[in-house]
Amino acid sequence: MPLRRNPIPFLVVFCAALVGFGQPGPAPAVPAASAAEPVRWSSRLLRAQPAWYASAEACAAADNVLRYQSREGAWPKNTDLLAPASDAALAEVQLGGKANTIDNGATTAPMQFLALVGNATGETKYHAAVLRGLDYLLAAQYPNGGFPQFYPLRKGYYSRITYNDGAMVNTLEVLREVAQGRAPFAFIDAAHRARAADAVARGIDCIVKTQIVQDGKLTVWCAQHDETTLAPAWARAYEPPSLSGSESVGIVRFLMSVEKPSPAIIAAIEGAVTWFRAVPISGQAQSRVRRDDGRDERVLVPDPSAPPIWARFYELGTNRPLYMDRDSKPNYDYAKVSYERRSGYGYHTTGPADLIKRDHPAWRERLASAR
Repeated sequence: MPLRRNPIPFLVVFCAALVGFGQPGPAPAVPAASAAEPVRWSSRLLRAQPAWYASAEACAAADNVLRYQSREGAWPKNTDLLAPASDAALAEVQLGGKANTIDNGATTAPMQFLALVGNATGETKYHAAVLRGLDYLLAAQYPNGGFPQFYPLRKGYYSRITYNDGAMVNTLEVLREVAQGRAPFAFIDAAHRARAADAVARGIDCIVKTQIVQDGKLTVWCAQHDETTLAPAWARAYEPPSLSGSESVGIVRFLMSVEKPSPAIIAAIEGAVTWFRAVPISGQAQSRVRRDDGRDERVLVPDPSAPPIWARFYELGTNRPLYMDRDSKPNYDYAKVSYERRSGYGYHTTGPADLIKRDHPAWRERLASAR
């Protein structure tokens, strides 16, 4: 049975689109909204005007988010946390395998939202839920510093160290805010802040240790690594051990945000940026064409003037763009990927472009100034 939509009319303003939590953007206004429009859990809830978090509407939303928190202290992914949290709806989340994860902004985003409402209202129940979420994150971390996609651990790729879709980096960013006593987590006690700081340090150490070395040179990371050997690892059938042209961008940006980077961190950044510079796909543009059956199809078309793009997966050892389909067979021709996967999965990215042109020079300048 599908989850019903929450009829809280005010919150419709936040739900024009379901986008990634933590993405930059202007704080939304708070006009009245039509109850006929669908309401969804959205990252815009984290960017409201400060006064709104003390409102009755915010508290109603926060109370609903509280109901979705699991016994372990986590929240489910890909779930409208503003939908009516009936017993049947909560059971569906659990049985559907969405609970207890850091994937797709789960757990960390609800923690941020509840912290904002708790700070504005002084309601201790919201802060208590945040602390339970924090304890969950600290318990989920492996001794080597990595984070699994799901905890308690599940069989399969769910237990791999997960950089995919920014899961581990997003978690480390929240833990760093806690450790530094930054908003909205300034209320966190000193003992938890110390544990969070240790978790961040171990997480960074794990990032450095999992960076893939080829021919004696540092490159980038796989979207997931084995939790024991730290080697690049399989996830889904079309997500092979490989060099990630996508997730590695977020990892590098996170390392660039470290205030006093060690020589190992500096080397990791420089090695990754050098690799990105060496592997762009030039003279090809991403496009959509209309098929004979009326459906749109993603394709690459020759275009000498097109800006560079990068593959999501590069073959280990060769740096060749790799396009894996559901049959898990190596493929180097994007046109041969099934229509279903090309329509439902992103095999290319432009993310490294800004990293190379803007972020890396700015980071070098900050580093030089600090010295």
